[in-house]
Amino acid sequence: MIDRTKIDLSKTPKHIAIIMDGNGRWAKKQGEMRLFGHNVGVESVREVLKGAKELGIKYLTLYAFSTENWNRPKEEVEGLMDLLVRTIAGEVQELHDSGVRLQSIGDVEGLPVNCQSELMAAIEHTKENTEITLVLALNYSSKWEIVNAAKKIAADFAAGKIAEQEITSELFDSYLTTAGIPDPELLIRTSGECRISNFLLWQSAYTEFYFTEILWPDFKKEHLYEAVYDYQNRERRFGLVSEQLNSNI
Repeated sequence: MIDRTKIDLSKTPKHIAIIMDGNGRWAKKQGEMRLFGHNVGVESVREVLKGAKELGIKYLTLYAFSTENWNRPKEEVEGLMDLLVRTIAGEVQELHDSGVRLQSIGDVEGLPVNCQSELMAAIEHTKENTEITLVLALNYSSKWEIVNAAKKIAADFAAGKIAEQEITSELFDSYLTTAGIPDPELLIRTSGECRISNFLLWQSAYTEFYFTEILWPDFKKEHLYEAVYDYQNRERRFGLVSEQLNSNI
């Protein structure tokens, strides 16, 4: 297990995104209902947030609820929504006191009204904090986000607000729900699945992926250190060759 002393704090990612997978399988191994795993998984969120702060990470994005998750059994979805409300309401003051700014991405308007209310109140309460930004991906779909951005650009073009030559990748960024948030340098997925499941497709063009067999309720800050250590030992070329990077060309 990697400890924090092996991490070069001058070379940590500015933004880490995590697909928190394996709650249901973890619960099944314990002989419990799936929702039990989601409840225990909240402690892993606390652990990872603490670890990210210790490493000086500025943005931590967690894939909390996808648009596809609505297709899960009704009782699980209702339980997840209740857990979301209770967790945000119960944690917001502690988040604020520890300098955490809360943000969200996704189709928030598609969430239940009580979830929207708690979320918006927490975002407002923590908006001035600068220690770290915790981004919750809620009712999120990357394909939805990209299509939604394209529709908004098309509408603004039709209205004469933007010209064709102004449509660049940078402009497209500004129409996404992640506008103002830097692209993730590292994306972690737990539970052994090796896919990114409609998560940050546009933003992950040059993201390093890290897949681990650890189920989310078992994922602790030491596992985050391992992922960051692995990241720091990779060569990120962005289309160049090693010789170019080494010669600073």
